[in-house]
Amino acid sequence: MITVARTPGRPGLEVEPRVISFRCADGVTLLGHLWSRPGASAVVIVNSATGVLARYYHRYASFLAEHGLEVITYDYREIGESRPDDLRRCDFRWSDWGTKDFAAVFAAAERLADGRPILVVGHSIGGFLPGLAPGFDRCAAFLSVGGQFAYYRDYARDSRIANVLKWHVVMPALTAVLGYFPGRGLGWLEDLPAGVAFEWAFRGARIEESFPKEQRPEILARLAAFRGPLLAVSATDDPYATLPAIDRALAYYSGADKRVVLVSPGDLGVASIGHFDLFRPKHRDGFWRTTLEWLSERGCSTPLTSFGAASHAKGSKQLAECAYGNTG
Repeated sequence: MITVARTPGRPGLEVEPRVISFRCADGVTLLGHLWSRPGASAVVIVNSATGVLARYYHRYASFLAEHGLEVITYDYREIGESRPDDLRRCDFRWSDWGTKDFAAVFAAAERLADGRPILVVGHSIGGFLPGLAPGFDRCAAFLSVGGQFAYYRDYARDSRIANVLKWHVVMPALTAVLGYFPGRGLGWLEDLPAGVAFEWAFRGARIEESFPKEQRPEILARLAAFRGPLLAVSATDDPYATLPAIDRALAYYSGADKRVVLVSPGDLGVASIGHFDLFRPKHRDGFWRTTLEWLSERGCSTPLTSFGAASHAKGSKQLAECAYGNTG
């Protein structure tokens, strides 16, 4: 179920968003926004990273809408506008964002699309979890930006110890004491419910092991069922979405037509990119426009040499590209 209501206009957003709500199969209600213009050729769902508010992606969503796409953003359960009054009373897990939250949003997007293609842009965990939802094989194209599921051995070597201590020692310890993770107060993303924090902290190398044994075959089958184009993009200085992390995640999408692109800061004319920078407005004329072209072509085009910023369009861009094909 999807409910739409108009929200006041916001300065700087060319397409005015409307508030939307989604009803999940277990009764949880999610809140989000819809960017829409008459004649939109497809519907795009934008999935957030862990502990990142959906509004972080609003300018990117508006940009896509300005160029003929209808766009949905939303907050996962227990995050942002979907947050309940007391996180201590929540027993939801990280995987619920895929099996329940994204599943509800995807089903609503299909009704909204009324036969038009459904495209997905996911960041970080949002660039992996769509395949956990039933029916994701009906997605027309999937753009995964920094997509992985935070297995600690895949973190970049130069920051691995610090990130292990931060996310796999301090985070679960504080969560055990407080009943939730106070990320906002620490300046470490948003607050997280205990189930999400613990699943992140203690997840192993195999994602299916986060599920009960009887559910694992179905989860693996869902991930493998997607057979459309999957473009995985990451930065060379991303401490989380390293090549081993991307490879680990993409191995589950064994049926997809997969391609990986690594973008260096020099390709975009910036000093650093990291895990979050690609969704900032300064990349509107470079990364944003290139992804718009890819989405508009439903993943059929490969504009991989135009990721650089406009002022560096004719410069040297060393993009590390690997075409996976359907071999898994």
